[in-house]
Amino acid sequence: MSQPPAHYDIAVVGAGQAGLAIGHHLARQGRRFVIFDRADSIGAAWRSRWDSLVLFTPRRYDALPELDFPGDPNGYPTRDEVIGYLERYAETFELPIELGSKVRRLTSDGESFVLELDSRVVEAGQVVVATGPFEVPRIPEFARNLDHAVVQMHSTDYRSPGAIPEGTVLVVGGGNTGFQIAEELAGTRRVHLSVGTRQTPLPQRLLGRDLFWWLVKSRLLEASVDSRLGRRLQYKDTLIGSSPRRAKRRGVVLRPRAAGAAGQTITLADESTLVVDAVIWATGYVFDRSWIDVPVEDEEGRVRHRRGVTDTKGLYFLGLPWQHTRGSALLGWVKDDAAYIAEQIAAVA
Repeated sequence: MSQPPAHYDIAVVGAGQAGLAIGHHLARQGRRFVIFDRADSIGAAWRSRWDSLVLFTPRRYDALPELDFPGDPNGYPTRDEVIGYLERYAETFELPIELGSKVRRLTSDGESFVLELDSRVVEAGQVVVATGPFEVPRIPEFARNLDHAVVQMHSTDYRSPGAIPEGTVLVVGGGNTGFQIAEELAGTRRVHLSVGTRQTPLPQRLLGRDLFWWLVKSRLLEASVDSRLGRRLQYKDTLIGSSPRRAKRRGVVLRPRAAGAAGQTITLADESTLVVDAVIWATGYVFDRSWIDVPVEDEEGRVRHRRGVTDTKGLYFLGLPWQHTRGSALLGWVKDDAAYIAEQIAAVA
């Protein structure tokens, strides 16, 4: 005779910064909860970033609730420091995390939520989806037209220049990731950077202060998505610390948007071509909500929510870009939305 499914007050899906932040609040509430993550380690999204990654936010702004980020508060943490901090956070607050536990389906019977995992089913009164913005790597369809001789990978799989062959490398993507990888590779490779949409470059430091000091002081990071300023800013991506001018100084050749491929040749938007030995797709990610069998999306595929609170009672999202402010998906600011969601959870109970 099979055992009835385990029941929790709250189930959290995702053990990254968002999942840990909400977990801290749930623990303080004394709730019976669990945090599921499909990966075999905490902070899996950070582990998939390149070796030399350094955050553009100083350590003083990178902490989750009630645990300072160690080290020089004015310095910038490395990827491995972030991973170590997230692991330490989970240990410090003894959060109930179950790794290697992929939630394959989420449904609701109107009374509670049902989460189907590989080998079992659990129930929860409320659910927080904290899977973050870095779910499924996005690569254009025409990438499959490249010859097998061309080494190609998404930025998720890039670790260091040693894995990239000698010759001409094209990095595709004009965001912070694309610029940083291109600049690193330019030290040892012939590097071209394909930029589809120009982003506003901002200096890392301004008048002797870090950029984020100014953003905090001016309260720009507090502008909500519903404000006039927030509605303008959410559609304006920015480069922090990188710029086309700096990239050129470091030997990177800027090219227009990549539009097609055949053999070893990439065709660009201005109809010029480039023969490549390797391509790195710094083209971002798409969300995977195929496992959520509860109506949460609008006609354009975006989550319908109000600061993470969906139309389905007891179902929340956390860590979405611009969930409430520019900082909603950033390590040191996700705690604000986590505190808000925790309040909503307590109000429902």
